[in-house]
Amino acid sequence: MQPRCANQRNQALTLVEVVVIIAILAVLVAMILPVLAKDRRRTKRINCVNHLHQIGLAFIVWEPGQSDFFPMRVSVEKGGANEPAEHGNVAAIFQVMSNQLSTPKILICTADTNRVAATIFSSGFGNKNISYFVGVDAADAYPQRILAGDDNLSVDGNQVSSGLLELLTNTPVSWTGARHKYAGNILFADGSVQQTASSNLSR
Repeated sequence: MQPRCANQRNQALTLVEVVVIIAILAVLVAMILPVLAKDRRRTKRINCVNHLHQIGLAFIVWEPGQSDFFPMRVSVEKGGANEPAEHGNVAAIFQVMSNQLSTPKILICTADTNRVAATIFSSGFGNKNISYFVGVDAADAYPQRILAGDDNLSVDGNQVSSGLLELLTNTPVSWTGARHKYAGNILFADGSVQQTASSNLSR
């Protein structure tokens, strides 16, 4: 073993080398962060699609025992939610299907930061615990009618509020940027889910 000389210097990074390393790391972080953010948005969108698939399945499973109508078309006295739905109470529609849905947590889009998921369907459950609209005129006989979808909609430039909304032909409808970056998911009466951009809503 050779003795170490007292005047031998330790190898260390110079200030220029440290600055270069920090600059390279900053560039790498700047390149990776947008990719991670995009992946996070994609995951939230996929979760939302999954939630709508489960909601569609609940509608379809509930329907056969109820004369081939969805709950918003069946009166309360026959186990449906027609009367509350006509007054804009979307929560009542989902409460009727609580056995098919199993948990109210799927009624919240994971990209929705304005609402909180409920833990049970009974006490305290309301429209504030739902991220999705329901198409009250959807029917099994018309598989391409809209059954439900993200409720971050804007009509003629104004954000939609809770309650009933009647859309007439050629009404300018678009998605807000609140959830899926000016896109949204739509559930059709046949149980299929499709993501659409605002440009597709106006067709």
